[in-house]
Amino acid sequence: MYESFYGLTCKPFQLNPDPSFYFASKQHRRAMAYLEYGLNQNEGFIVVTGEVGAGKTTIVRGLLNDLDSEKVVAAQLVSTQLDAEDTLRMIAGAFGVGTRNVGKSEMLLALEAFLVDVTRQGKRCLLIVDEAQNLTPRAVEELRMLSNFQFGTQALLQSFLIGQPEFRKIMQSPQMQQLRQRVIAACHIGPMDQDETEAYIEHRLKCAGSKGSPRFDAGAFEALFEASGGVPRRINAHCDRLLLSGFLSGKSEFTRVDVEEVARELSEETQSTSPVTSSKSIDGGQAAINPQLTDSGILDIDLSRLAVDPSTADQASRVIADLRTGQSEQRLIRIERSMVRLERNNAALLSLLQQLVDAVRAKQ
Repeated sequence: MYESFYGLTCKPFQLNPDPSFYFASKQHRRAMAYLEYGLNQNEGFIVVTGEVGAGKTTIVRGLLNDLDSEKVVAAQLVSTQLDAEDTLRMIAGAFGVGTRNVGKSEMLLALEAFLVDVTRQGKRCLLIVDEAQNLTPRAVEELRMLSNFQFGTQALLQSFLIGQPEFRKIMQSPQMQQLRQRVIAACHIGPMDQDETEAYIEHRLKCAGSKGSPRFDAGAFEALFEASGGVPRRINAHCDRLLLSGFLSGKSEFTRVDVEEVARELSEETQSTSPVTSSKSIDGGQAAINPQLTDSGILDIDLSRLAVDPSTADQASRVIADLRTGQSEQRLIRIERSMVRLERNNAALLSLLQQLVDAVRAKQ
C-alpha cells in the first residue's frame, strides 16, 4: 500500500517469516551455527528455543532453502498438538510414507524401511519439529524412540526441536532425562539489543529496495527498541504501522514522538483487561470473583420464589443455563457490565440479575 510512496519494491516489515530478509544478529548466528553443527553430526537432537516472534521459523526456513536435496531429505512437522500415534503418522506423512489404514507397528516398520532406503542411497533424513512445546510427553518419547533407528552404526534420523521458552522447562523435567541424553546441542534466541535493532530495521529497508526513504532519527530508533523489546516480530509490527501512518500523513521522516504515538495505538488495540483484577461491580467496588466458579450447584436458585414476571424469569433461566455451561467468570463480568446499561430501562431485570450475582458470591 505504501511501498511506492517510499520508493520500495516490497513491504519491508511483513509479519510472515521470509528467509530473504534474514538478519544475522549475534543470537541468530549462534542458532544457525548450532543447526549447522547438528547437520554435520548427523545424529541426536538439536534444540532451539526463543520467544514468540524471535525469528526461529525464519532461521529454519533459511536452513531448508540451503539444504542440498541430493544429500539431505528433510521433513517439517508444524502441527504438534497431537497424541503420540498421530504425531508418528504426521512424521511418516511428512516424509511421504503412506500410513492409511495401517496399525502403529506396520507404520513404524514402513517408516524404518524408508529411512534405511534413504541411507542406502547415501542421503540423510532430517526431521524439524516446530512448536515443540506443544508435544505431549508420549509424543516426545516416540521421537526419542525414532532416534534409536540405526543402519549398522549410523543413525537413520536426526531431529531439530524448535520451540518457545517453556520447552526449556519441559526438557528439564525428570521424564525427559532419556531425551536430554540424546541432545547434542541446545541454544536460546533472546531479544536483540538496541544497536542490533537499529541495524535490523535498516537491513530490512535495504532488502526492500530503500534508497534512503523512509528515515528515522536517533530518537525514533531508540523508541522502536523500547516499544518492541528487541523482538523481530514486534519490531516489524511497529515499523509497518509507522510507515502506514507516515504514508497517510505524507511523512517520510520519523521521530520519537511518531513512534510513541504508533506504540500507543498498537497497545490500545491489543490491550486486554483482566476480569479478576479490573472488573468493577455495580457499586463501583472491585468485583471479587472466584475463577473456579464452575460448580453448577452454586447456581441452584429457585426462580419461583422471586417476584418477577414470566418474561424476566425466562431471561434469567437462560442466563443461569449459560453460566452452568462453563466460562462463568467471564459471563458474570459481562452480566455486571450490562447491568449498568440496563439500569434505566429495565429495573426489574436489573434487580433479578443483582440477586443472582449476590447469591453466587454468598455461596462462595
